[in-house]
Amino acid sequence: MSPAFDERDRILAAMDRILNGTPERCNGALTVVALAIEADVPRNALTQRHTDLKNEFYQRIHERGGVNETETQLRATIANLKSTITNKNTELAQLRADVPALVRVVNQLTLENQQLRTALADPGGTVLPFPQHRSP
Repeated sequence: MSPAFDERDRILAAMDRILNGTPERCNGALTVVALAIEADVPRNALTQRHTDLKNEFYQRIHERGGVNETETQLRATIANLKSTITNKNTELAQLRADVPALVRVVNQLTLENQQLRTALADPGGTVLPFPQHRSP
């Protein structure tokens, strides 16, 4: 597939919009992926065909002092969310591991309950009540 005739112009315009903080299609991140989305070109257009524009983009980011405050906040939020997901996955795994043991306990208690009901219903059987403890 050959590149569109205006691909370089679209990339340059997208670069300006992102660096000016006015993206139209992407989230405004200072990345090649965001630049490709903003320019409506495949990512490999920047990583293979127009590496000079990719390098210019990163150079312009470097000249203006790196990433903007919004991107820094987003990256911190992403890190927090990843940590939360990891913690929740650990908790979920523990809960899933506990389920079989709980099912066994419920089954055992159900069996014992049924045995007690059967013994209670048998008129010739002897059922001894548990001693009641009175709280002071």
